[in-house]
Amino acid sequence: MARPVAADHDLKRTLMLKAAARVFARLGYSRASMADIATEAGISKALLYHYYAAKEQMVVAIIRDHLEELVAAVAAQDDVLLHPRARLKALITALLDCYRDADDEHRIQINELSRLPEDVAAGLIDLERALVRRFSAALIVAVPALRDRPEIVKPVTMNLFGMLNWKYMWFREDGPLSREAYIDLVTDMVIGGANAALASAPDIRKI
Repeated sequence: MARPVAADHDLKRTLMLKAAARVFARLGYSRASMADIATEAGISKALLYHYYAAKEQMVVAIIRDHLEELVAAVAAQDDVLLHPRARLKALITALLDCYRDADDEHRIQINELSRLPEDVAAGLIDLERALVRRFSAALIVAVPALRDRPEIVKPVTMNLFGMLNWKYMWFREDGPLSREAYIDLVTDMVIGGANAALASAPDIRKI
C-alpha cells in the first residue's frame, strides 16, 4: 500500500526550495551542499533527502517552479484586445510582479540553467521559449514593422528581457524611480527603440 502524502507536504516542499534558493544564490550551486540547505531550512538532512535525493533535483525544481509561475502569470494578463502598448505593458508588469519576491530564484535561473545537463535542461528551456514567444507576439503588434523583419524579432525581444532580467541588481522600490515609472520607461524604450532601429537599419536580407 502506498504511503499517504502528508497534509503539509507541499508547504514543506516550498519552504525547502525557498531555503535552497537562498543558499544557491548566496554560495553558488557548485559550493552549496545538501547540509547547507538543511541548516538553512532548519530541518534534518534525513528529512531533506526524503524529498530530494540530490541538490541538482532541487535546482531543477526551483527553476521549473519559477518559470511555470512566470509563464502562467504572463499568460493570464495577455489580452489581445488591449491597445498594443497597454498589452505589452501588462506583460512587463506581470513579469516584474513575479520577479518582485523571487530574486534568488531568478538569479538561479539566469546563472544555473545553462550549466545543467542538456537532457535535464530541455523542459526548462521550453518554458523560457514559451515566455519569449508571448512577448515576441506582443512586440510584433506594438511595432508592426517587425512583421517584415522577422530576423530582428528575437533580438528585440531578448533586449527587452535584458532590461528586465537584471533589474534585481540595481532597482530599489524606495529609489527615485517608481516601479510604475520604470515599467513605462521600459515599454516606451523598447517600442520607440525598435521603431527607430527599423527605420534606419538596413535589411540584411537584401545585402
